[in-house]
Amino acid sequence: MLAISNRIGIDIDRQQVLHDIGYNTDREPPARAVSLVNDYLEYANYLIDTSYSYAIRDIYSVQGSSVIIEGLVVFESDVVARLLEQCDEVAVFVATIGSRLEGMVSHLTESGLILQARVLDAIGSRATKKVVHFVQDTIAEAAGARGLSTSRRFSPGYCDWEVAQQKMLFQAMNGDSAGIRLNDSCLMTPRKSISGIVGIGSRNGSITGYDPCTTCAKQDCPGRR
Repeated sequence: MLAISNRIGIDIDRQQVLHDIGYNTDREPPARAVSLVNDYLEYANYLIDTSYSYAIRDIYSVQGSSVIIEGLVVFESDVVARLLEQCDEVAVFVATIGSRLEGMVSHLTESGLILQARVLDAIGSRATKKVVHFVQDTIAEAAGARGLSTSRRFSPGYCDWEVAQQKMLFQAMNGDSAGIRLNDSCLMTPRKSISGIVGIGSRNGSITGYDPCTTCAKQDCPGRR
């Protein structure tokens, strides 16, 4: 099963953007920064071109740290194996806000407008996360309609799931990658893109509660929950 969409409404909180650019104290941010964020939040709507795609694949087996899914795609990761061992299916997804905002960030940087570039980049990062949350909610709603539950979202590069496994993830998409491409280093273009998986299984299982952070000793991980 495959789903594709080309437009999602994005609503980004001004305070979150101010936090991301460094105004995360109890003090009121400068009026110039607030004005700049407000202006760029409105401008960003013309630069954000959301797109996503996801596919539901059967899980054939979990053997040690290897997960074999439909299409003979193999995910290699202890954490992913534990995430999916109670699941019957896995949703594989990609999502992006396109390349226009990224291009404008580069233009502002090259023009020496560093603060403006930083603000717009922060807005782009927040927008990308919003798209992924939408995709995750969409997958959960589709699973719920079938009487099933979903796991946490997980992406290559998290914990022990190597970035090189992007190749397997994109292989599982069968070419329906929402216009996102992988380079030789398995990094995505456009840069403001996220890929990942969500496990799907019975509501009687324990898939919703698995948290890899509880068994990970890396306390300074930026993705720690």
